[in-house]
Amino acid sequence: MAELKQTSDDILKTLTSEEKIIYGKRFQKRFDEIKRLYTEMYNNSTMFSELCEAMELYYAMRPAELKKMDMARESDPAWYKSQKMVGMMLYIDKFADNIKGVQRKLAYLEKAGINYIHLMPFLDTPQGKSYGGYAVKDFRKVRPDLGNMKDLDVLTSACRKKNINLCMDFVMNHTSDEHIWAIRARRGESEFMNRYLIYDNPVIPRMFDDTVPQIFPTTAPGNFSYIPEIDHYVMTSFHHDEWDLNYANPRVFNEMIYNFLFLTNRGIDVMRLDALPYIWKELGTRCYDNPQVHTLVRMIRIISEIVCPGVVLLAEVVNEPDKVVHYFGTAEKPECHMLYDATNMAITWHTLATRNCKLLKKHLDMVNGIPKDYTFINYLRNHDAIGWRLDYQTLAEDGINEKDHKQYLNDYFRGFTDNSNSRGDLYNDDPKAKPSRICGTTASLSGIERAGFEGNEPMMEQSIKVDILLHSYLFMRTGMPIIYSGDEIGATNDYSYKDDPEKQDDCRCLHRGRMNWENAGKVDNEDTVEGKIFSALCKLEEIRKNHRAYSPYADTWTMETWDAGTLAMGRYYDGEKIIGVFNFTEDDRVAWINEDDGDYVDLISGNTMKASGVQVPAYSFCLLKKDFNEEQ
Repeated sequence: MAELKQTSDDILKTLTSEEKIIYGKRFQKRFDEIKRLYTEMYNNSTMFSELCEAMELYYAMRPAELKKMDMARESDPAWYKSQKMVGMMLYIDKFADNIKGVQRKLAYLEKAGINYIHLMPFLDTPQGKSYGGYAVKDFRKVRPDLGNMKDLDVLTSACRKKNINLCMDFVMNHTSDEHIWAIRARRGESEFMNRYLIYDNPVIPRMFDDTVPQIFPTTAPGNFSYIPEIDHYVMTSFHHDEWDLNYANPRVFNEMIYNFLFLTNRGIDVMRLDALPYIWKELGTRCYDNPQVHTLVRMIRIISEIVCPGVVLLAEVVNEPDKVVHYFGTAEKPECHMLYDATNMAITWHTLATRNCKLLKKHLDMVNGIPKDYTFINYLRNHDAIGWRLDYQTLAEDGINEKDHKQYLNDYFRGFTDNSNSRGDLYNDDPKAKPSRICGTTASLSGIERAGFEGNEPMMEQSIKVDILLHSYLFMRTGMPIIYSGDEIGATNDYSYKDDPEKQDDCRCLHRGRMNWENAGKVDNEDTVEGKIFSALCKLEEIRKNHRAYSPYADTWTMETWDAGTLAMGRYYDGEKIIGVFNFTEDDRVAWINEDDGDYVDLISGNTMKASGVQVPAYSFCLLKKDFNEEQ
């Protein structure tokens, strides 16, 4: 706040009369609740007054273009739920070297049908120990090799002109040990020591360890790290160089809000709240999903609705959808706008490996029962490894043992079983830290890498079908589909990380390879792997964007196919019905559905057919559409 206090009067003078009225109405509408929440949490009127003053200042500093966007989105609050939203997750340096490079590639992203980009962490981090960019050294500075804040401003402006939305990670749980707060804490300055969970002996840390599970027991064992400069211990839940913040201190909350507003004023559309359930630490608890987390998130939501209501909050909460819906809040007191369906990835790959859709069908039935106002992000792959978080109670009904099944899945996706063409690798391959997780690109896990290496054309044809099948299922889901950069051209594993001493121990780099722009240049040639996958995904995107049944408010359901290897899903909205039938096996199958309401048109082949006894070739799918409005 120091930099703002010096110029606050001048900043506030820039507000027009109309802006003052708009801000005043937003503030007064929400004032009583945020005051109550802040008082219950901190009981500090001075800090609350400072927060309120800062909110108005950040609103005053918000560019006029963003204020205009805010007002448009206030009148269309469900804009981010649109079926026209298709996302891509990418690392800036891997995709296009730097932020300016990303701007130069916006035309390519448009061509790929992308209008939502999740930029993986790009804020300043210590060289050589950033853990994927989550050890933030400075929340107001871009990593120097990627550019600067001016470059970010230019990129966000260019994206707005193309109706492309930008998402960034806001790392709330911790800072780098090289952040200025940590540096001053190591000097023994009490004000900054109090911004972390720092103790002068190991007694309390050991008490925390009694109830707090270790997140990375192999790569970062323990929940605390020793600070030799002051002979103290600091909580470091994720990595030894990432110091957990103390949100019981109102100064921490206020300052992190100021960082949040600074970044949203750069033009960021979606703020991904990283490691959100971990931010409140309390002795005697798991330090995960404590009630205070929701109070903090609710305050963030209120603040954003006052200062930057066009911004969406995305929570990173890794669990089954029905176990995380409380992070949406309630209709009267909403918290986050969007969450991830984090278990969908594992269940999808499990389905491919087992040729059995039972678990996937049960998962979809559960998701279909969640209120339609809730929006999930769906993906086949992300930046992390695939952990086998599955419903083993259901699998046990078929005699499947958890330990053995995890071993089978890991073997399958490494290509160690006779029925697999996959080429993946294990993350955390340590006998003491079982079970390990699987790494690999969608294409490599689908068999494209092996087929290409062996020059096996029939295998390549099948593997491409597998890749497209998985994406067809992804695009059939309600919610926003996100593809990982390179998946649109069938990018395979990048093994070059093994030559980099700083990365060779993290096999997640296997699927975080550099974008091959030479291969991306082949997308218009449908005789190539790249062209076949790119064109297929573009077609799926167009179907999704242009058919009413893909509305986020559509009725959705699964259908019994009487064949374990096939999945059937229905969607209905405003007189249009679409049935997706997916064959997860290498054999031709018949899905024994029986919809006796007339002829359907397959949106893939164009053929007219009945939605009964549907024949689906190996690793193929059909999207059967019927428009009842046309019959009236």
